[in-house]
Amino acid sequence: MDFLTLIQILDSSVRLAIPLLFACLAGLFSERAGIFDIGLEGKMLMAAFFSAAVAALTGNVWIGCLAGIGSAVSLSAIHGIASITFRGNQLISGVAINFLAAGLTVLVAEAWFSQGGRTPSLSGFGENARFNGITLPFAEQAAEGGMLGQVYSELISGHSILVYVGFLTVPLTWYLLFRTRFGLRLRAVGENPAAVDTAGVSVVTLRFAAVGICGVLCGLAGAYLSTGLQAGFVKDMSSGRGFIALAALIFAKWRPWYALAACLLFGFLQALSLRPDAVERITQMDVPGQLLDALPYILTVVILAGFVGKAIPPRAGGEPYVKER
Repeated sequence: MDFLTLIQILDSSVRLAIPLLFACLAGLFSERAGIFDIGLEGKMLMAAFFSAAVAALTGNVWIGCLAGIGSAVSLSAIHGIASITFRGNQLISGVAINFLAAGLTVLVAEAWFSQGGRTPSLSGFGENARFNGITLPFAEQAAEGGMLGQVYSELISGHSILVYVGFLTVPLTWYLLFRTRFGLRLRAVGENPAAVDTAGVSVVTLRFAAVGICGVLCGLAGAYLSTGLQAGFVKDMSSGRGFIALAALIFAKWRPWYALAACLLFGFLQALSLRPDAVERITQMDVPGQLLDALPYILTVVILAGFVGKAIPPRAGGEPYVKER
């Protein structure tokens, strides 16, 4: 495999890892505060639909992105009310959100566009209807400058703005969680909410804040999926990415930088399924395409089977907090 092919595979890995990264960080905020959220899939799917639909109706991808974020935050609010206010079962609430999103997106898409549960292709609505790649300074000249130039021009340059936002979100998440008072309190809520309450800090407010941040990040994941990675919405286009993000979160042991590495690994496996010719050259074997497509899901099962017992979640995770009187 030549160097340019490797760079192209890594480039695809980055693009495919971004929705996983947003969703993984979303789950990190929520679960660090003690709220398990398996509804990441549904929030991402809902955001993907409304981002593409509103972008198609307005011709403006930024308005579509805001609509996607708003829809994901709305589902987060439902999850928060069910699991925080009414102290319902967090897993059941997450499952309900996934079912709601899977059905509602197709229903509304058919009512609005009458195209079998999908939105029109954003390619026909002008350049402003989707996120396009950004060519960084001197990228074209660097392409002729050897290996380092190809890395800059092919791997670093040419991504949409949400890709760069995704990578920037990792250090921001680390700083917010581990270097600020808000982050300290948020992590304490996931470990010992009674102690936080005793200190005079509202457990409910912190958990709702975490759930709200989770909604915003899921909205960005869905918006990138339908307006950056692809040019429109199709039924069930999240394709289990929310569950893969949860597996990456467990694999990363609820830490931002490890989450980045885990999501890049999953993105790399997805990228390999797009280049079976390169895999065949590396392995000198005719690897079935179905096996390559299944690799991310196989790794998800392996992680859940092998790391769930070893990765220790926040101690108060999944437990509703009842204030003592």
